[in-house]
Amino acid sequence: MTDSPPALRLGTAHGRGTLLAAVLASGMVFLDATVVNVALPRLGAELEATVAGLQWTVNGYLLMLAAFVLLGGALGDRFGRRRVFLLGVVWFTAASLLCGLAQGTEWLIAARFLQGAGGALLTPGSLSVLQASFHPDDRGRAIGAWSGLSGVSTALGPFIGGWLIDALSWRWIFFLNLPLAVLVVLAALRWVPESRDEATSRTRAAGRRRRFDVAGALLGALALAGITYALIDAPARGFDSAPVLVAALLGVAGAVAFVLVERRRGDTAMLPTGLFSSQLFSVLNVFTVLVYAALGGFTFFLAVYLQNVVGWSALLTGVALLPMTVLLLVGSARAGALSARIGPRLPLTVGPVVAAAGLVLLRGVDPDASYWRDVLPGVGLFGVGLTLVVAPLTASVLAAVDDRFAGVASGFNNAASRAGGLLAVAALPLLVGLSGTGYEQAGELTGAYRDAMLWCAGLLLAGAALAALLIHRPRR
Repeated sequence: MTDSPPALRLGTAHGRGTLLAAVLASGMVFLDATVVNVALPRLGAELEATVAGLQWTVNGYLLMLAAFVLLGGALGDRFGRRRVFLLGVVWFTAASLLCGLAQGTEWLIAARFLQGAGGALLTPGSLSVLQASFHPDDRGRAIGAWSGLSGVSTALGPFIGGWLIDALSWRWIFFLNLPLAVLVVLAALRWVPESRDEATSRTRAAGRRRRFDVAGALLGALALAGITYALIDAPARGFDSAPVLVAALLGVAGAVAFVLVERRRGDTAMLPTGLFSSQLFSVLNVFTVLVYAALGGFTFFLAVYLQNVVGWSALLTGVALLPMTVLLLVGSARAGALSARIGPRLPLTVGPVVAAAGLVLLRGVDPDASYWRDVLPGVGLFGVGLTLVVAPLTASVLAAVDDRFAGVASGFNNAASRAGGLLAVAALPLLVGLSGTGYEQAGELTGAYRDAMLWCAGLLLAGAALAALLIHRPRR
């Protein structure tokens, strides 16, 4: 048995419906990765959370995405990409409901862990469905549209969230996922074709069973969880405390064991190490970690700073970030086309530099800041830089590996982006000296915010240097 999906064309009803399902589903995941940042001051006050509580509210979600998105991609390749995609949508939606009903910090954090696990199932599926289903002539356009529209949802999250938080409650940022999920399920059932890795299908048809790489998934989760816990807990307990040391050791040991297990399993691994024989694939994923670490740190600090120091409402904070939405909407397809014509090196070099310049400008925002004079220029530059990066990066990652590894490759790249944001949110408060309830103190938060913007700009410049030296046009 082989499951060769039809070659969908973008201009057909099935092509548009498949793109709609993929964009809406990934949009829910990306939106919830950013919208919570705007809600942090409100939910922190209502639930009496510390900085560590706010970090775990963000990082519980990112941790599960980063740790299990690889497993989600492998499950889709093996058991059917549409099937696993739909399972992820339902799981994610149920966890969103639990988040909205949370009565304490611990409840919310636990629900965010569950939500991230659902996102790990649907996120790689949304992209690998496009890669496996569309005709090669339309695949680039479909992925470019997915990248741009999904990027818009990331930027649109703070605006939508701000309105919901001010008009209703922070809980509604999670309830919003329920009607979106209904649309995704209906579109997927009607238009999305089933597909899977044909090599896996032939193995199953011949009666041979492939062991599933649960150990790899668990070791990856242990590595990220241990390092994240150590970074978040160190300010309160101290670097030499037993819990911090044990967590750090477990994280490092988990990372080493993960590499060894995946190497030993070869092509049956959740993450076949043969993928890294492509230098381009390896470099692109390091680049992803750097850029998304800067994005994660920037959004975490800016949303809290604008509300707790500048005194803006949640809605105004969301509006302040709206230019990024417009730039991504208008420019992502053009950036993808430019990258296809000239190669990814120039966009992936210039983009982070422009974004870093925006963060340097935003560092100067003070308590009496004017939106037009102090905030818009920096946000605009950051948005231009991000627009130059998103579509070329996604297309280049998928083009760097064989099509049959589409699910695994997209899963790993998503893991890299989530890991970047996860580590930034865990490490930056430690690096800039913010802990306890310091996010409620204007003076303490101001110094931490300004230092954080410099750290994020440095990460972007490191990514630009990497792109200039090592990224080239994929050879397929």
